[in-house]
Amino acid sequence: MPIESNISPDHSILSLIIDASLPVQLVMLMLLLASVVSWYMIDRKRTSFKRWNAIANEFEDQFWSGGEMRKIYQEWSGGEREPEGITNIFIAGFKEFNRLAQKPNVDRAHMVDGVHRSMRVAMSREMANLELHLPFLATVGSTSPYVGLFGTVWGIMNSFQSLSGMQQVTIATVAPGIAEALIATAMGLFAAIPAVIAYNKFANTAERLSSRYEIFMEEFLSIVSRQDLGR
Repeated sequence: MPIESNISPDHSILSLIIDASLPVQLVMLMLLLASVVSWYMIDRKRTSFKRWNAIANEFEDQFWSGGEMRKIYQEWSGGEREPEGITNIFIAGFKEFNRLAQKPNVDRAHMVDGVHRSMRVAMSREMANLELHLPFLATVGSTSPYVGLFGTVWGIMNSFQSLSGMQQVTIATVAPGIAEALIATAMGLFAAIPAVIAYNKFANTAERLSSRYEIFMEEFLSIVSRQDLGR
């Protein structure tokens, strides 16, 4: 008398991934790599924005506390402190002011224009740093669901093709193929959702920091036009 086996087929997620077709496995691998790189960039950007905000807070407190501009410049440009973010914009402006101040017969309008150009160049560099990695996060967030959907469609097509030669089709025979195909969609969402959330958060933080830099630059130029900064 034959003995029925109570052992059911292994339908764990890992086994479904291993048994998936090669194109579906490649899609899953691509999505996994995109997710890993996204999380790495998210951690880097989070750390960078936290540091840039802290530097901006400290520098603005120091700048508006009435300290001498030249001493602030020497502190941040002389190796004692690592210039980043808003301090690079200040250093660029003050350095250009010092250079123009050494020239005879330089009118104030020309000096303000030169300082403004130097600060604008530094501002452009800092904006590039603020936006670094954001396009990648936006791409992962917008394309990962579609890549996962492609893997799902491919997996379902293969599943139905494999059923074409069977005399009797049941849920038990269809379910594993459908399940392995749907894993690709799940992985696409797993890669996309954190990337979209992080992109929106970092883009908002970058915009606030950019506005903060712009305001400081205009205020600094206003000071240049009114006084000689301790010349």
